Amino acid sequence: MTHHAPTGAALPVIDVGGLSSRDPAARDAVVRAIDAACTTRGFFYVANHGIAPGLVDAVFEETRAFFDLPEATKQEVAKTRSFCNRGWEPLRAQALEPGTPPDLKENFYLGRELPMDHPAVMARKFNHGPNQWPPGMLGFRPTMRAYYEAMLDLSERVMGALATALHLPDAAFAAFMQEPMATLRLLHYPPQPPDAEEGQKGVGAHTDFGVLTFLLQDQNGGLQVQDPSSGAWLDVMPIPGTYVVNLGDTLARWTNDRYRSTLHRVINRSGRRRYSVPFFFNGNPDFVVECLPGCLAPGEAPRHRPNTVAGHMREMYARSYALPAAS
Repeated sequence: MTHHAPTGAALPVIDVGGLSSRDPAARDAVVRAIDAACTTRGFFYVANHGIAPGLVDAVFEETRAFFDLPEATKQEVAKTRSFCNRGWEPLRAQALEPGTPPDLKENFYLGRELPMDHPAVMARKFNHGPNQWPPGMLGFRPTMRAYYEAMLDLSERVMGALATALHLPDAAFAAFMQEPMATLRLLHYPPQPPDAEEGQKGVGAHTDFGVLTFLLQDQNGGLQVQDPSSGAWLDVMPIPGTYVVNLGDTLARWTNDRYRSTLHRVINRSGRRRYSVPFFFNGNPDFVVECLPGCLAPGEAPRHRPNTVAGHMREMYARSYALPAAS
C-alpha cells in the first residue's frame, strides 16, 4: 500500500534566499531549518535558489531532445566508450536495489570537463576526463555547461549553511570544495509497464553515494522517500520552482550519522515519460572524510572508517553495477 502525503507536506520547503542576506537573523533561520531537515528526514525542498528559470527550461528541453534521438545516435556517445563514466546508458543497465530486476531508466552522465592532457586525466583518476557530447545538438553543450556551473554555486551556498549548522568555522569545508567531483545526470523513465517484473521500478530503493543531491523533476511525479520512523513511502510531489535536496552516504559518514542519508526510489505510474535531472555534489576526490569532532557525543566512537571521497565513490559504483547475469 502506498502512503500518500498531502501535496508538499511530506518534506519541508526551505527558502534559501536568506543564505545570501546581510541580515544574520535571516541567514540563521535558513541554517536552522536546513539542520532540522538534515537530522530528521535527510530530504527537503529548496525554493528561491537563484537558478534562472530559463536555464532550467533549457535543461529539460535538451534532455527530452537527447532521449528522443535514435538509438544508433545515442550509441555514438555510449558510456561504455568513456573511461571516466560519461555518456549514455540504456534502460536496465543498473540495479540499485539488491535482489530486484534492473532499473527502468535511461541515463546520460556529465561531469567536470577536463582535457586529455590534464594531469588528473593522464593519471586516470576516478571519474576525471572529457565529457561526450551528442552529435548535432548545438544547444546541448552550452546549456549543460552553464547549468553545471550554476549548480556548483548553489552547492557551495548550501555547504556553507551546513558548516554553520555543524558549528564549524566558515572555511571548514574549503579544502573539500576545491576542484570538486560532481556529476550531472539526465534521466528518462518510460511509464511503468503493466507487465513489469515483480519488484521492478524506475529506480530501486537506494541511498545516494555522495554529499548533496539537487534533484530537478518534471511534473509527472514518481519519487518516493521512506519515512525513517514509520517505514512508510512518502510521495515527493513536484513543486514548481524548487529542487528536492537530499543527503548522501558520504555526509552521513562525515557526521557520524547525525545527518541522514535516506532510502528513496522512483516508480513512474503517471502513464507518461518522466524526466529528471539530479546534480550530485561529491567534493574533492582526494579529501579524506572522517568523523567531524563536533558530531561525537562524549565517549562516542566514530561509526565509519576514514576514506577518501573517490575511494567511497568507487566502492559504491562497483556495488550498483553488480548486475545479475542476463538470463
